[in-house]
Amino acid sequence: MKVAVVGAGAVGGVLGGRLAARGNAVSLVARGAHLEAIRRDGLKMVDHVGDVSGTYRLAASDEPAEFGEQDLVIIALKAHAIAGMLPRLRPLLKDDTVVVPAINGLPWWYFFREPGPHEGRRLRSLDPDGTMFADLDCRHVVGCVVHVAAEVRAPGEVHHTGGRRLVLGEPGHAMTERLQRICRTLDEAGLEAQPSASIRLDVWVKLLGNMSFNPVAALTGYLMNQICADEAVLDVIRPMMEEGMAVSAHYGYPMPMTPDQRIDLARQLGAARISMLQDIERRRPLELAPVVGAVIELAELAGLPVPTIRMVHALTQARARALSLV
Repeated sequence: MKVAVVGAGAVGGVLGGRLAARGNAVSLVARGAHLEAIRRDGLKMVDHVGDVSGTYRLAASDEPAEFGEQDLVIIALKAHAIAGMLPRLRPLLKDDTVVVPAINGLPWWYFFREPGPHEGRRLRSLDPDGTMFADLDCRHVVGCVVHVAAEVRAPGEVHHTGGRRLVLGEPGHAMTERLQRICRTLDEAGLEAQPSASIRLDVWVKLLGNMSFNPVAALTGYLMNQICADEAVLDVIRPMMEEGMAVSAHYGYPMPMTPDQRIDLARQLGAARISMLQDIERRRPLELAPVVGAVIELAELAGLPVPTIRMVHALTQARARALSLV
């Protein structure tokens, strides 16, 4: 497959490296010192969960148009960078190109082909200018929920530190041939790609963890195992999850687990330095809008109270402002 990874940082770099190791023609879109290092020395991947550590000499640029039409485009950008990138992806797309947004939080395409009163709705927290549906035809999109932990530990060097699972699904719920094809390609790259007929439920299962653990990690500096070991902190996490579960149920996706069962899933990550903590430490903008703000916006539309989520969101926003990250 011809594959362009747009945002070849932590998760994107790992996916690109694994796909390249299995013979796919991979191109990387990156920037800054990371791009310079990849161009000079190749992409160094350190695999802590498998056997594909190595250095991969791959085409790399900050301009997607250099790579031409692709079979698969993986978007692995931070949320604030996606809207500006979408119109720049057009040269990569042919009629049957699949675009997989491997991103955190509620995706901008969430209400595309979702039957019901909100079909086609754009959320201002995700798409404040209302341009994203126009800039990328969502018929190309296959949704993705990432259960992979990774870090960029030096320019050009990515570490796969945990997890292999990717859940993929069509926005329209169908189990299509292209969905199966992409899952096979990812499986062959040493990942565990799971096709789903209800990708939005999978989005919510991960989002309930992200919207609670991520801002708490940003506020406390805790690793995942430290959060899960602190009962006083878990007393904040639980009501956040309960409020989030009420929102997901209102939109047709009741959770098949309790808050404590969701916390037990998070325990499996061990001493992970989760993404919002990494961003705080590296003084990068936080992905609060898709991870927390979108849940608050959906709650407002539904008339549901989410006081704990609002409180933690406000505190994390204040933390980001104090560090000049907004």
